[in-house]
Amino acid sequence: MTGAETAVAPLTVSFMSANFVAAELGYGTDVDWGPFDEATNRAFEPLETFPDRFDRMLAKVSGAGFDALDLWTAHLNWRWATPEHLELARAALERHGLRLVSLAGNFGSTADELESACRLANALGVDLLGGMGEVLRDDRPGAEAVLRAHGVRLGYENHPEATPGEVLALIGDAEDVLGATVDTGWWATHGYDAVDALAELRERLFHVHLKDVERSGEHVTCLHGTGIVDIDRCVEVLVASRYDGPLSVEHEPYDRDPVSECVLMRESLAVQLERLTGGDDG
Repeated sequence: MTGAETAVAPLTVSFMSANFVAAELGYGTDVDWGPFDEATNRAFEPLETFPDRFDRMLAKVSGAGFDALDLWTAHLNWRWATPEHLELARAALERHGLRLVSLAGNFGSTADELESACRLANALGVDLLGGMGEVLRDDRPGAEAVLRAHGVRLGYENHPEATPGEVLALIGDAEDVLGATVDTGWWATHGYDAVDALAELRERLFHVHLKDVERSGEHVTCLHGTGIVDIDRCVEVLVASRYDGPLSVEHEPYDRDPVSECVLMRESLAVQLERLTGGDDG
């Protein structure tokens, strides 16, 4: 195999900071996503305590061996982030050697709200939003204009959608600024094969959240390889199709700190990517 024929270089494996969704209320608390989200925003918004909280969160990520991050909006929200928050966040990311690859979360229901999210992305030096936003249903032309004006892409993340066709209908044909962020766990939750979803959305794929879930019909995340998502096959399909975006390790248990399991997933992905992309030039 010649150098020109080798597979793509090993892909970036990033850490999803929403993995810490349950941290602020205490692991084992019996609530759903909404209260956890609200508690995280309340904890991180006050400027006087933000530096310490943000630094401790990043220290856990870098200490787990990750050098790339998907930053959940509850940890730094376009709704409340001030220039002071941004300055502190940029310094902390640099201090911990973490490269920001996307912002993750919900980006609003209006073009003005989306613009606030884009300004946050611009200030942090990242061009990808990976998540949801009712603005695509209510004002897609306005969303496209805002994204182009700020040089930002929005990869819509499947949550309620049951088929890739629903995602494609939502994002339309603005391929330069609107694409898909595939959440493999949510496809499995709806009983749709994540491998098939990746293949069907490949031409519009901006980002991938690699998540496993215990069973169809409910959304309980688990260690890669212990649930119903064929994570190995998902990665094989992505590498074969020459996908070159990040692979986000996503695992959001409510009953335990996920870091040790995320380390195992990162290490497993590193081995698989080396096997798939290392090759032999002979």
